[in-house]
Amino acid sequence: MENPGVRQVTDSRVLAALAHPLRRRLMDVLKVHGSSTVGQLAERTEQAPANVSHHLKVLAAADLVAEAPELARDRRERWWRLRDRAVRWSSADFDADPAARAVADAANSLNLDRHVALVRAWNAAPEADHAAWGEGPFSTDRWLHLTPEELAQLGREVTELFARWADRPAPDDGRSREPVFLFAHGVPAQP
Repeated sequence: MENPGVRQVTDSRVLAALAHPLRRRLMDVLKVHGSSTVGQLAERTEQAPANVSHHLKVLAAADLVAEAPELARDRRERWWRLRDRAVRWSSADFDADPAARAVADAANSLNLDRHVALVRAWNAAPEADHAAWGEGPFSTDRWLHLTPEELAQLGREVTELFARWADRPAPDDGRSREPVFLFAHGVPAQP
């Protein structure tokens, strides 16, 4: 199923560019905050501007980010934006080449580490933060009996649900909306 704005990565060089903790975080910051300058990205990631600039160039070479010169107030100011609203890949696309598969495995591992780190950071947040969000944060899991086709269908339905919430226009009701991270994994496993 074609998903507009979601890039299907099939080139291991692009996946290798993604498989770095800071580059992954820079893409997350651009996704959450929109187009940003190197200085803004450096501040939000607590990195040196030169380091951020280097990693943006790697992402740009992989066509994952692009400059947004129309936002610059002068020739020295450089703005960056995501090329696509999301990227996805299938490890199966890299099975034919062991080196490419190793890159895909590293990207998958980094992705999962990033997801778990965000949840752990929330769990370690001060009690006042937890109280402010009330019953909003959630965790759920289920053991299901599925065929590969049923798991693929469930994945499409979960992805569509996430996309519907991500793509909705924020209501103009004067209420503050903070970034919220959601993730789901459905994998064959044994208890």
